Amino acid sequence: MKPRAITRVGLVLVYAIAGLLHLALPGPFVSIVPPWVPAPALVVSLTGLAEIAGAAGMLQAFSDPLRRAAGWGLAAYALCVWPANLQHMLIDLAKPDGGLGLVYHLPRLAFQPVLIWAPLWATRVIDWPFRR
Repeated sequence: MKPRAITRVGLVLVYAIAGLLHLALPGPFVSIVPPWVPAPALVVSLTGLAEIAGAAGMLQAFSDPLRRAAGWGLAAYALCVWPANLQHMLIDLAKPDGGLGLVYHLPRLAFQPVLIWAPLWATRVIDWPFRR
């Protein structure tokens, strides 16, 4: 299996599982939605559906444009949930015990650009930093 295919399959698994969790167990996700986002429960449900749709789009092999659209969608999704990850860190660190701490949250926030890049690369939207 080639690196792009491995990355694509990994992303499909991660996003499909995350999407199912958003739908089946929305509570933890709703609790970290920033206060300025309207209808948090609805947003969490819609993001779960978006993750599942993106995973399905990346998985299919019959349409490169659809696969690329899924890559764009999941990259945009990863960018859009960054504020929720930041909100999660702020909520967690405010707990008396410090929650999961910076050891968990800082790498998670720092890894977000990779989650933006990976679906674009895996679906051949971009080649950076590699050449064809």
